[in-house]
Amino acid sequence: MPETHSQDQAIVRWLSICLFLIFAMVILGGVTRLTDSGLSMVNWRPLHGILPPLSQQQWQEEFSHYQQSPEFQKINSDMDVSAFKSIFWFEYSHRLLGRLIGIVFLIPFLYFWWRKQIKPGLTPKLIIMFCLGGFQGLLGWYMVKSGLVNNPHVSQYRLTAHLMSAILIYGFILWVMLDLIRVRDYRPLAESNIKPWRGWSLGLTALLLITIVSGGFVAGLDAGLIYNTFPLMGGEWVPQGIAALTPWYQNLFENKVTVQFDHRVLAITTGVLLIGWYLKGRRHFGDNSINSSFKLIGMMVIIQLALGISTLLFKVPVWLAAAHQAGALLLFSAMLMNSHILSRQ
Repeated sequence: MPETHSQDQAIVRWLSICLFLIFAMVILGGVTRLTDSGLSMVNWRPLHGILPPLSQQQWQEEFSHYQQSPEFQKINSDMDVSAFKSIFWFEYSHRLLGRLIGIVFLIPFLYFWWRKQIKPGLTPKLIIMFCLGGFQGLLGWYMVKSGLVNNPHVSQYRLTAHLMSAILIYGFILWVMLDLIRVRDYRPLAESNIKPWRGWSLGLTALLLITIVSGGFVAGLDAGLIYNTFPLMGGEWVPQGIAALTPWYQNLFENKVTVQFDHRVLAITTGVLLIGWYLKGRRHFGDNSINSSFKLIGMMVIIQLALGISTLLFKVPVWLAAAHQAGALLLFSAMLMNSHILSRQ
């Protein structure tokens, strides 16, 4: 038994490193989007091309590929090689980190599997993680391709799908890690004494994910660059132009005014509900670990609301917008921990 516990600890440490790298990947991806660097690499070479351009000739060759792209021809036609380097490095680092995550995951997995140190039932979950990571890479290139056509802008639909895929992979790994370090076994819902609490926790987590999805559309449309006031938008609670597109549902995904309005409403609604969740649960249970999960939610939701409003008021500076994205992921982590520990009661 001690040996099994030791093996679980080693796997938890390994998955923790993977989780940290995925967290960094999500934030770096956000920075790449914020700096308009995502379309700087027009070729996808997943199995080679790890080294960046090293000579002036190689830089010129890479730049010549970019010059053939719609983004250069329609937006950055005055860009030279020096300016190109400033956007290239963000996208290059993002892709390189993706490859690093694959290596950091695969090699230890093969080691643990070869040494028979993976407990029964865990191997399929680890294989799913690896396959999801590969799918995420394909989805990333599918997203980039949308900006390499006539319209030099990444599709907000594909960008949001890429973001949510990364967050769901992150959440899956975190949940498996929590299973490995659990104090109590999972209790079926039918046997639980706190069914309503478990349902509310999962429901609020789902609402938070919907709010993050709306944030993805804000990022994809650069909708945070309009109406940089709070709480009013252009001096109104409900701004003009919110229903400018037809059919009406296109406004939800393609109208910058509507997309920002929806994100505001969802963020405030989610924030208020999560503060209420914290106040209700922080001292309800006798278990300190459960109470701590509620306190973590309370702390993170206040930080995240402050980051979101500040990002808007300061007109989306890169560092603040990246912090806001990190806050969303940390708040999601807190909600997952809360749901996980309640699933043991």
